[in-house]
Amino acid sequence: MFPVIAFPTIDPVALELGPLVVRWYALAYIVGLIGGWRYALYLARREPVYFEPKLLDDFVVWATLGVVIGGRLGYVLFYRPGYYLSDPIQILMVWQGGMAFHGGMLGVVVATFLFARKNKVPLLPLADIVCAAAPIGLFFGRIANFINGELYGRASDVPWAMVFPHGGPEPRHPSQLYQAGMEGLILFIAMTALVFAFKARNKPGLVAGAFFLGYGIARFIGELFRQPDSFLGFLAFGTTMGQLLSLPMMALGAVLIGYALKRK
Repeated sequence: MFPVIAFPTIDPVALELGPLVVRWYALAYIVGLIGGWRYALYLARREPVYFEPKLLDDFVVWATLGVVIGGRLGYVLFYRPGYYLSDPIQILMVWQGGMAFHGGMLGVVVATFLFARKNKVPLLPLADIVCAAAPIGLFFGRIANFINGELYGRASDVPWAMVFPHGGPEPRHPSQLYQAGMEGLILFIAMTALVFAFKARNKPGLVAGAFFLGYGIARFIGELFRQPDSFLGFLAFGTTMGQLLSLPMMALGAVLIGYALKRK
């Protein structure tokens, strides 16, 4: 038997000033969006320049709405439709938790398409920049999941297993940290290498396709260690909802990569 690592109890409230309460979860979204925006601006100013970089100042508002609205509706529709449809007012209570990345991703895809159409910006070059910056937000989001002690892993006896406050007495995989590493750090390094070492932005759609494929693979692997949601459990063939939702994302990524490489 290995000694169990104590879960570092951290107050989910990062800052409290009278009625103003800022939680780590909200702070992670803010830092991820601002960090992604600044990095996207840096990329947009580098050759090849496909559009006026200042347009990203407006796009960040669209992206924020896409993340929040899409993430919430994705959780409602993909994970707990019966619960929320029986009490629709609960859908608006986002401070109680309940966001889905795949929904947020769809929200940003819609926001990117509408923004590009409205501002006459080439869609795939914009999508490449957005996807290159996306791992920044993913990293901070998973760290916030860990701080909240939510979305913990399956029971395990690995030396680094932890007993999570809401996960019962069994030591578990700190799967949030696995996902922060795969979906955040590793994916960001891969996107950065494509952009700077392989000049992938010269082939519009290649970076976006690599992101969709890479995230889908990382999420599929991460779900092998993550405890499925109690209200869903395991689905067909022992898969989880996160894995099933990642399959079309990987397929889209493969199609985009093929399109970008074949396009003159």
